Amino acid sequence: MASKDRILRQKEETRNNILGAAYDIVKDEGWNGLSMRKIADRIEYTAPIIYEYFSNKEAILEELTGKGFIKLAKELQTAKDKFEKPEDQLEAMWMTYWDFAFTNTEMYQLMFGVQMTCCAQRCSAQEAPYKLFTGVIAEIMKDSNPSEDIIKQKYFTFFSVIHGLIAINIINKSDILETINAQILKDAITGIIKSIQ
Repeated sequence: MASKDRILRQKEETRNNILGAAYDIVKDEGWNGLSMRKIADRIEYTAPIIYEYFSNKEAILEELTGKGFIKLAKELQTAKDKFEKPEDQLEAMWMTYWDFAFTNTEMYQLMFGVQMTCCAQRCSAQEAPYKLFTGVIAEIMKDSNPSEDIIKQKYFTFFSVIHGLIAINIINKSDILETINAQILKDAITGIIKSIQ
């Protein structure tokens, strides 16, 4: 039994090494620089070994996308848990979302297709951040008994503004834009929260 456990651990370690190497290559060269051959070279394996774990580059991108959404959901939950009032929770969560985008820029690009094509398939982990946000929005709006469609609309209002600002900042990096967008972000979050109370 111990040898089976060891083999499983080694397989999981190799899988994680492949994903880590892929992400490191992306940080160095961008998403267009990623290839199965480069991953193999980075971890000193042959390309066929990589294909034993992932059928193609798209499979690696899907796995990384899922990991990105899991990480984002954990960070959003942590931000939410710091506050009791749903309005404060929502503000903290969107600020965390913003920070995530710039702390994990390459991951964010993959997750949301900023300056690249994101994975065609939706992953189940993608739902967790959405559910966290819509849960808090529903709590803020509970007195007006909103439908799911209204809650979804409010979520996409937030998402459109904040994701748009993030995309602008990723594409056109500038200290001036960063300062202006930080204020726009704060104003937008505050304004939208007031509109749903």
